Amino acid sequence: MSAEVISIGALLVMFVVGTVLPINLGILAFVATFAVGTASLGLTEDEIFEGFPAKLFVTIVGVTYLFSVARRNGTIDWLVAAGVRLVRGNVALIPWVLFLVAALLTAFGTFTPAAVAILAPIGMNFAYRYKLNPLVVGMMVISGGHAGAFSPLAVSGALVLGLVDKTELHVSAVTLFSASFLINLVLSALTYVLLAKRQVPLAEGSEEAAEDGDFAVSGRPDWRQWLTLACLVALVVGALGFHLEIGFLALAAGALLALVDMKRQEKAVDGVSWSTLLLVAGMMTYIAMLEKAGIIENISEHAANLGAPIAVALLLCFTVAITSAFASSTAILTAIIPIAVPLLLSSHLSAAGLIAALAVSTTIVDTSPFSTNGALVLSNARGVDPRRFYRQVIGYTGGIVALGPVVAWGALVLPWS
Repeated sequence: MSAEVISIGALLVMFVVGTVLPINLGILAFVATFAVGTASLGLTEDEIFEGFPAKLFVTIVGVTYLFSVARRNGTIDWLVAAGVRLVRGNVALIPWVLFLVAALLTAFGTFTPAAVAILAPIGMNFAYRYKLNPLVVGMMVISGGHAGAFSPLAVSGALVLGLVDKTELHVSAVTLFSASFLINLVLSALTYVLLAKRQVPLAEGSEEAAEDGDFAVSGRPDWRQWLTLACLVALVVGALGFHLEIGFLALAAGALLALVDMKRQEKAVDGVSWSTLLLVAGMMTYIAMLEKAGIIENISEHAANLGAPIAVALLLCFTVAITSAFASSTAILTAIIPIAVPLLLSSHLSAAGLIAALAVSTTIVDTSPFSTNGALVLSNARGVDPRRFYRQVIGYTGGIVALGPVVAWGALVLPWS
């Protein structure tokens, strides 16, 4: 059996096992890296460890630690509450405020599942209180999270841009962010227009509405929150204005905030997204090993020979969309972008267009109840019939899986190729 078949077979087994069983895909990736690298590809341990993404490791730890500190001192709650306060007297704007707050949170470094975890309970309670369609509210929270997820300050954006920077290609950070934001904005607008007036699948004997004070803004920020806001601004200025390493800046800001509030921040390190960090590091190490052994280049050449590059691009968009509906979108991105690079180098396809289309196709389907985001919305819905609401979420996701890749390909790849 060839090394290429073994490598890709191991990758597929990882995705299946990591999806079906409750084990982190990153652990499987590290094990497979050692097993396949030494036994099949003949690499040494030092050569295998060369692929470990040290820079991304620092970025993820720093950003998630800083936002863990910000959540513990109430800054994130204050920002969310301040955004929600804008809808007083006009409840129809609630989904849009949640969309924008989610986009802001992820654009400045919060992981999309973390932003959804913060906003989904609030959104579902608002939907119940004001008789809004919970499907619309929940899906717009998720779309908002993905709208900001590919900014250069966000982990997903840093991941994609980092993968591309290792190649001969160039993708503008503005292009990647704008493409994701605009497509998710259009999706939210269509969701709002088509489904906002749709009948809500109410449960029998649903509970009473929440108390009026549940979502009140608790006054002006205190000095800790003002300091946190100043640190977030400094992070943006340092990263964008002076091109300083965002991971180290975030760690420095988090350490400063923890030192001035030691009792409250004693367990802030628990907020670091260790599971995501393990997933990304494991997958990127495995992919780096495949690149070093020439497996990625060989697969890409085979893919490019399947037909016209423009058709292959559409096939890749559908592949990542279907897979990501059941597996980790972060893992899919780390696997698919290196595969697409040789195709781009050997064709007239737009690098920025295809990379952005793959990023959008991979994340736009995270409304699935099998993903973290979809499950958060499903579990926080109030006053609805669970089975009927589940079917609505499944139907919504099915529509996105069928149409999303076509839209991303048609808007981002086709016009520029």
